[in-house]
Amino acid sequence: MLEDLGRLLHRWRRPVLATWAVVVVLGATLGGSVFDLAEAPDPLRDDSESAQVARLLEDADPEGELVVAVLSGADVYGVDVIDQATRVLHDVRDLPDVVEARDPWTTGAQDLVRPDRFGTVVTVEIDHTVDRDRALAAAAEVEEALQLVGMPEVLVGGPLLAEEAFGEQAVQDAARGEGVAILVLVVVLALALGGLVVGVLPVVTALGSVCVALLALAGLARLTPVSDYAVNVVTLLGLGLAVDYALLVLGRFREERAGAPAGDIAAVLGRTLATSGRTVLVSGLTVATALAGLLVLRDPVLSPMAVGGLVAVAGATLTGLTLAPALVAVSHGRIPAPAEGRLLGGTPSAHALLPRLARAAQRRPWPVLLGCTALLLLLAMPLLALDLRNSDTRSLARDSEPRLTQAAIEDGYPDQVATPITVLVEAEFTSQETADAMAGLAGIPGVVDVLLFDPVPGDLSQLLVEPEPDAAGDYDGPKVQDLVRRMRAADLGSDVLVGGPTAELVDTRDALADRAPVAVLVVALLTAVLLGRLTRSVVVPLKAVALNLLSLGATLGVVVAVFQWGWGSSLLGFDSWGALDVTTPLLLFMFAFGLSMDYHVFLVARIREAWDEALAGPRRKRDRAVDLRAVNDEAVLTGITASGPVVTLAAVAIGIVFLGFALGELVAVKEIGVGMTVAVLLDVTVVRGLLLPASMTLLGRWNWWLPGKGRQG
Repeated sequence: MLEDLGRLLHRWRRPVLATWAVVVVLGATLGGSVFDLAEAPDPLRDDSESAQVARLLEDADPEGELVVAVLSGADVYGVDVIDQATRVLHDVRDLPDVVEARDPWTTGAQDLVRPDRFGTVVTVEIDHTVDRDRALAAAAEVEEALQLVGMPEVLVGGPLLAEEAFGEQAVQDAARGEGVAILVLVVVLALALGGLVVGVLPVVTALGSVCVALLALAGLARLTPVSDYAVNVVTLLGLGLAVDYALLVLGRFREERAGAPAGDIAAVLGRTLATSGRTVLVSGLTVATALAGLLVLRDPVLSPMAVGGLVAVAGATLTGLTLAPALVAVSHGRIPAPAEGRLLGGTPSAHALLPRLARAAQRRPWPVLLGCTALLLLLAMPLLALDLRNSDTRSLARDSEPRLTQAAIEDGYPDQVATPITVLVEAEFTSQETADAMAGLAGIPGVVDVLLFDPVPGDLSQLLVEPEPDAAGDYDGPKVQDLVRRMRAADLGSDVLVGGPTAELVDTRDALADRAPVAVLVVALLTAVLLGRLTRSVVVPLKAVALNLLSLGATLGVVVAVFQWGWGSSLLGFDSWGALDVTTPLLLFMFAFGLSMDYHVFLVARIREAWDEALAGPRRKRDRAVDLRAVNDEAVLTGITASGPVVTLAAVAIGIVFLGFALGELVAVKEIGVGMTVAVLLDVTVVRGLLLPASMTLLGRWNWWLPGKGRQG
């Protein structure tokens, strides 16, 4: 069937490309709307304790977005400053969507003034009933008005403006990263493959994949909420898989054409899809089925990632089976023949990187296996100190105004920094239950103060607990997280709920700790089953899962060392804030898993093909004189020699794409860019280049063991 598809694509290549051109234009125009329609997912389940607190407070006493400003550089109580600031703050209160403002001039909030009187904080609350666009417009008006206060320096930030800055910077980083990466990618592929046209072909395929995936997401977003994570997954995973599939088709086409130089191009393209097309299809189905397994968990974070992954895989598989072959069909005359002897050329060669590594691994399999495993475990060691937190303004660019505002508050107004833990008591404001709860909270080690807040409608009492910060001065660090857990476990004499930002982080981390192992198990089992179907073996899929987990652990360990510990932070241009974003491990798992399985399918499919060819014929299968260990070793080297160069070039190409994201300003984006670059580098050298051939050499014919099949599958 796939061979017929190749012939058909050659015959109808121009209509196929015209159809794809329309799809790309629609994806580039209409698909771009998904960035506006996508929503940030709530990592908390509705039944989590902190979510219940937030919901009860929102229903009883809703609050609007806050704009926070730091004004400094002059005496706050200077005559000129008082007159000007008073007029400005009255004007701010008169703005349509402003409901409240606190400042030292019109409300007498002296607790907002710095001790030396050369600086103050001003907070402005926006009406909670307005939508996000109106709230942002109101915040812009507030910022413009506050700039008129006669203070030398005015910094304006707050949660709303920080979130907006984060979103804008993410789009800028992605656009810049993709633009730089694509230009470099075209140059590298052109040099490696021997021509500009052949170098552009995988990039065009990848852009087509992303456009069709974004178009699908944009349509989906009009029917049901779509997560920001889905958009991220589509962009990164879609680019990676599409480049891989295009290079696989291209490499097999050059190989088939070289074997029959005078052959009909339609027949060559048919044979190309009969082999590489099957690998593309199996790879896409393997990755997609495993990702679909995550949907079973119905997790608010994992499910949107899985949706994005499924759309990305579908787009990449579609372009790999249709767009890439059609491009090859119209440009085959500009595609040069395979060049022997290149280290990086995407063509079968014993001199390429992976075959060289494979030969070294087969000569000394035990030292290579033990050494590489020890290296990966060593790289994974920092995972023991993993600290996951929600990104805050510290992940923004260094010159971002919301980040500078928060830094100024932390430096000059320590009393305004602490984020209290919110405790709701299901009792009246003046009840004995509320008093008992306050007394119980005050007696818990780590609690600095307990404040009874203003009465909350609905027979609820709101308590604000000020925690003792950890050694780094953080109010969301491990020490405060432990305090939240101890508060929840304490007997406070009444039904209480503990919420607030730190409690939300605790609930998110606990939920992920509970669900992540199940997610990994589901993905591993589905992957093993599908790989078993492809390779007709039990051992190969189990080994693949083990290698992927080793690679992922090493990758996360390097990311912890770089971003949590700050190793190399000056080189990468960021300031470490002592933790990773809580979503980083999940995103890295999604991306690394997809690409690792992609490379593994490429390699083992050709190895299995070589094994079957070596044992072709029923007589030889029954021949006890055949040295199956030698046949296995030859099949491993033959398969890696045939597909290894494509895998190497694909890894270099996608590594360039991820390095483009590492150049971004947002620390969370850098984490993904650097993490995936490390993952690809480790996977294509240590894992697929050394561990895979070493382990397959040691196992010999047992690689292909299948119950009930005798000596081999």
